[in-house]
Amino acid sequence: MKLWEKDYPEGVTWEQEFHPTGLPEYFDATVARWGDKPCIDFMDKVYSYRQVGELVAKAARGFQELGVGPGVHVGLFLPNCPQYIIAFFGILKAGGRVVNYSPLDAERELIHKIEDSRTDIMVTLHLQLLYPRMGAMLGKTRLRKIIVGKMQDVLPFPKNLLFPLAKAKDIAKVPVDEHHIWFSDLLDNDGRFTPHPVHDPVDEVALLQYTGGTTGLPKGAMLTHANITVAVQILELWTGAGDEPFLKEGEERTLVVLPMFHIYGLSAVMLRAFGSGSLMVLHPRFELEAVLKDVEKKKITVLPGVPTMFAAINGALDSGKYDLSTLKFCGSGGAPLPVETKFKFEKLTGGVLSEGWGMTETSPVGTSQPLTKAGKAGSCGLPLPGITIEITDLEDPLKVLPQGERGEICITGPNIMKGYWNKPEATEEAFKGGRFHTGDVGYMDEDGYIFIVDRMKDMILSGGFNVYPRNIEEAIYEHPDVAECTVIGIPDDYRGQSAKAFVKLRDGSSPFTLEELQAFLKDKLGRHEMPTALEIRPELPKTPIGKLSKKELVAEEQAKYDAAKKQAAGSD
Repeated sequence: MKLWEKDYPEGVTWEQEFHPTGLPEYFDATVARWGDKPCIDFMDKVYSYRQVGELVAKAARGFQELGVGPGVHVGLFLPNCPQYIIAFFGILKAGGRVVNYSPLDAERELIHKIEDSRTDIMVTLHLQLLYPRMGAMLGKTRLRKIIVGKMQDVLPFPKNLLFPLAKAKDIAKVPVDEHHIWFSDLLDNDGRFTPHPVHDPVDEVALLQYTGGTTGLPKGAMLTHANITVAVQILELWTGAGDEPFLKEGEERTLVVLPMFHIYGLSAVMLRAFGSGSLMVLHPRFELEAVLKDVEKKKITVLPGVPTMFAAINGALDSGKYDLSTLKFCGSGGAPLPVETKFKFEKLTGGVLSEGWGMTETSPVGTSQPLTKAGKAGSCGLPLPGITIEITDLEDPLKVLPQGERGEICITGPNIMKGYWNKPEATEEAFKGGRFHTGDVGYMDEDGYIFIVDRMKDMILSGGFNVYPRNIEEAIYEHPDVAECTVIGIPDDYRGQSAKAFVKLRDGSSPFTLEELQAFLKDKLGRHEMPTALEIRPELPKTPIGKLSKKELVAEEQAKYDAAKKQAAGSD
């Protein structure tokens, strides 16, 4: 027995047997099991599991008629909407691979991902926020065809009639030519597609999920069918085992507001909810009042999110205006969950808010706090069933350290990616000693709880998104007045962290404001990457060999933050 198993839910053991399958088989079994139960609720239009199954079959045939099959990559440039789920499973049933794209990506990132992943076909919506950015990729990249969905096609009556009138300014003009096809036309068939069975789910890649780094361009994590289906099984076991399961199959209502283009929203939210027969209430983005109204009106029982969401909800619940008492389970990930946020949320709602940790490369499961016990404040939880976590020496990555010592957190298990797409050297570096090296520094305590204490990488966790300083720095360096720059994450009570830029100007250049810098970076960075603070200095700290150094700036900003907190506490 592993030392952490004593805090596992009833009926759960670490040496659990999992059954990796292909995602098409997973989909078919789920649809057959839940049939006419409601599956998707989008703006009050409800689809049953059987209806989703029929639409996915039509999508699969439509994709095959466009040439999608083994070795063909199809991109999804979509917010949370029914078209995402239909296209995701349709691509896989056609035999293709999915590549997720974030609507937050800047132009240069879109270009890199299209070329690197060899994406020839893209699915998006006819909205001004989406289509023009992807339409610009035609002729500029290898992209050759765009499938365009209409919002009114997935809205109930009379919203479907009113949308083109009320939101005319938000609808983009889409050319009528051989490079474009409407999503409705893709589905205009009898649904008789040619099945492509997944013969080896452990080896066959289902998804390219891009993740960045502090150096270089984003890398595509190759997630296999087995990585994803086993990750979902692990989560289902964690919340649904025992005679009195925490969450009951076929009875829950899940609010899907985390973006499905992110691995957290895709695997740990949508696929986990789908497999357990939950009704998924889709929200394209987090809007506080809309979320609170739907939780109350539609009696939501499961609400996965990020710490900033729960902090915002806490503030709104102070008014007593909303009743969220139907909530049973809320999972928090993407960034550390402040203890005060957790306790306040649980007090206000009566539900459980549990923190977990994972990465894109882990599909994204790794650890979780127990659901029926208090757990430990400041910890990201226990290793989940089937997952091994070891701490290795920072100087010798092959040396495993004794329990309690600090080092790099390494993880192995059936959920760990196959490797990085077209990056054999990066893959080899990440899997030294046969373990995936996370880049996080931490330790395991005497009860098996994992504590993350530092980050080897300079990645910034802002509002649940990974923000990479190198991307921001490279964009700032394009400014003609910048001689040197470095970017760090600074404490942010709302986002967890936000980006601050430190700049040294070229001789003879005039200082600029934060607002002027943000205007310059608008077409180079996503909104989540935009610096929220700027400091111009005559010199930036450097190491003895002349490299720009971040650690002094990080220490300064933390000291300022701590002093401000102390002063605020003293004035209360």
